[in-house]
Amino acid sequence: MNGRKTIWLEEVALNVLRIVAGFLFWQHGVQKLFGVLGRDTPVDFFTLLGLAGILETVGGVLLVLGLFTRPVAFLLAGEMAWAYFSSHAPSGFWPIQNRGELASLYSFLFVYFAARGGGAFGIDGLVRLRKRRRAAPVDLGVGKDEEAGSEGEDIPELTEEDLAEDPEVAELLGDNP
Repeated sequence: MNGRKTIWLEEVALNVLRIVAGFLFWQHGVQKLFGVLGRDTPVDFFTLLGLAGILETVGGVLLVLGLFTRPVAFLLAGEMAWAYFSSHAPSGFWPIQNRGELASLYSFLFVYFAARGGGAFGIDGLVRLRKRRRAAPVDLGVGKDEEAGSEGEDIPELTEEDLAEDPEVAELLGDNP
C-alpha cells in the first residue's frame, strides 16, 4: 500500500474504534442510570455507581461524536483505572480471575485516545480542519527584500529525519513514505 492509502486506512480504523468504544461504553452508563439493557433497577444517582453511570453515559456520547475526545478519554481512563483497582483488584491479581479485564481494557484504550486524539471524522477533527482552512497563508518572505538577501533565511529546511518522524508532513508535501 502506498502512504496515502495507509494513512487513510489508519484514520478510518481510529475513528471506527472510537465510535464503537464510545457506543459500547455508553451502554454501561445507560444500564446503570436507567436500569435497562440487562439491569433490573437503576443505581442510586448520588453514589459512586451513579457518578460512574453519568461519566459513562455522557463520556460515551462525546466519544461517539468525537467531541472533546482527549480530555474526555483522559477522564474515562481514570474512571476505569479507579474501577479496576477499587472493585476488581481486591478479588485477585489477574484481570481474568477478578473479572476486571473489561475495565483494564477500557482504561488503556482511553489512554490511547487521550494521547492520539479521536481522528479526523469527529467534531474535533472538523473543527481542526476548519481552523486550518481559516488560517492565513504563511508568508515565506519570498519576493520581499530580495536585494537584501533575506530570501528564505528564516525558514528551516526539512530533513529526511523530520519526514520519518511525522508521516503527516510527508503527506502534506505529497511524498509517499
